[in-house]
Amino acid sequence: MSGLSLANPQITNLLIILGMMQVSKKIPFEDPQVLMGVRVLYVVSNLIILGIYFYMQMKINKKKDLTTLKYVEPPPMGSAEEPKLITTTVHSYDLQQLKGMYKSQLMGVGMMGVMHLYMKYTNPLLIQSIIPLKGAFEGNLMKIHLFGQPAVGDLKRPWKSAGGMMGMGGGGDLKADKKSIEQAERAGSGGVKEE
Repeated sequence: MSGLSLANPQITNLLIILGMMQVSKKIPFEDPQVLMGVRVLYVVSNLIILGIYFYMQMKINKKKDLTTLKYVEPPPMGSAEEPKLITTTVHSYDLQQLKGMYKSQLMGVGMMGVMHLYMKYTNPLLIQSIIPLKGAFEGNLMKIHLFGQPAVGDLKRPWKSAGGMMGMGGGGDLKADKKSIEQAERAGSGGVKEE
């Protein structure tokens, strides 16, 4: 079990999902009060996540780190495009990451709404009350802006993309090494300044 750690978010998520699937089999969802309680838990969980994201946005804007950040973004999988040089600031990068987190959360709520209201699935409400909340606390932005961890090592920007389901696959990682940036600058691929 050398490369496999229980601290790995994918492993803990899988364990939570399996555990909650067993627990949800014993919950009488046909009881209107129980169903309403689970719905309230789901809504409260999502409100907490949105509150955390809003607070994080205020902290990012207050800090307003205008340090220049350059990295090379790989082309989409299967594309013939060249890698693109991105020049931005830490502030803009963090806000872009946060925007992606908001979007992901809202998409999850939308999918859960369709599954629950249209398809009448109730069991996922319980799991989706826990996993996204856990994920919100495990994010790099949270570690830096709320828990005060320094942006070094795995927390050094730009962050590796999770890519694909459960972090598997993906189109390649962002590169911030000097050689990759110089190659992209010479190739003239991008140099897009994001504000």
